[in-house]
Amino acid sequence: MHTPVTIIGAGLGGLTLARVLHLHGIPVTVYEAESSPGARTQGGMLDIHDYNGQLALKAAGLMDEFRAIVLEGRQAMRVLDRDGTVLLDKADDGTGGRPEVQRGELRQILLDSLPADTVRWGHKVSVARALGEGRHEVTFADGSTVVTGLLVGADGAWSRVRPLLSPATPAYCGTSCVETYLFDADTRHPATAKAVGGGSMIAPAPAQEIFAHRESGDTLHAYVMLSRPQDWFAAIDFTDADAATARIAQEFDGWAPELTALITDGDTAPVLRPIYALPTGHRWDRVPGVTLLGDAAHLSAPNGEGANLAMLDGAELGKALAAHPDDIEAALTEYEQAMFPRSAEGAAVDGVELPAIDSDDNTAQGLIDMFTEKDR
Repeated sequence: MHTPVTIIGAGLGGLTLARVLHLHGIPVTVYEAESSPGARTQGGMLDIHDYNGQLALKAAGLMDEFRAIVLEGRQAMRVLDRDGTVLLDKADDGTGGRPEVQRGELRQILLDSLPADTVRWGHKVSVARALGEGRHEVTFADGSTVVTGLLVGADGAWSRVRPLLSPATPAYCGTSCVETYLFDADTRHPATAKAVGGGSMIAPAPAQEIFAHRESGDTLHAYVMLSRPQDWFAAIDFTDADAATARIAQEFDGWAPELTALITDGDTAPVLRPIYALPTGHRWDRVPGVTLLGDAAHLSAPNGEGANLAMLDGAELGKALAAHPDDIEAALTEYEQAMFPRSAEGAAVDGVELPAIDSDDNTAQGLIDMFTEKDR
């Protein structure tokens, strides 16, 4: 008989696990802090890789649904110099293994694949504690509790489940991202839309870069990266959108106007997102009745692998639990022994979401070398 599984967090990893468990007839409940599926926007574009994220979707039986939301042409990639010169322009020929989708649409596919009562919304965890013999009690902000024989922390960077397994906490990586959006870009911002092209665009420089994605609905989503101490960002009042925009744009003085427009012409207030990571190779000793997946287990600087790894964690954990219905510890041991090296390798992947921002003026050429190497 299968032990019911309690998952904390209804992100992509937690929902993938819930879906795989559901397919194998294993009882599962997901507790999510957000009040509803639409409580907040779900981020931007994700490239779902054929060597991890797509494997998870196959295990979840959702490849047809996934293909239906792929945004064609978005695998195109451009590298620009700060003066707007195009240094590399890779078209999307439709054969790449990293098709792009909107994160919110992917999450909705997973939610729609589960029975309606699987996710319990509005359940923010205050603390989780061990009761002994592999059982744990989770206390929520409203004072309610749940006791479970199998607890999975899929609750992200600041996981409330992680302390049951590890004392590690995320540390600031030295770089922060400022997000902006330009809507109706082809009509209202034609020069910038042309610079970004049909997919992704990166304009790198030492200690800073502008990364932009063409999303659905003629939207440009920009990630402005700056390697600065947290105190530097703390001195900027992000509640004053105009002042914050001007201060961030000042760091890109002299750059091509079609690039700086991604900062200055944003249709939303700039949002600051400091980047944190757990120690490289983070792992823990086996603790009965509890484990972690995704960012709760192996948060790293964005490199295009995080969501893919979280989904694969969920799928692999689900398959391990299905394969060992009478031995939870065997399942968790099998899962963790594969997950630890997989996540360490994933953290070392040179992706395109956050290319190396270093002190030498070689970032553009490094990116070009990386992309051309992948084609060989």
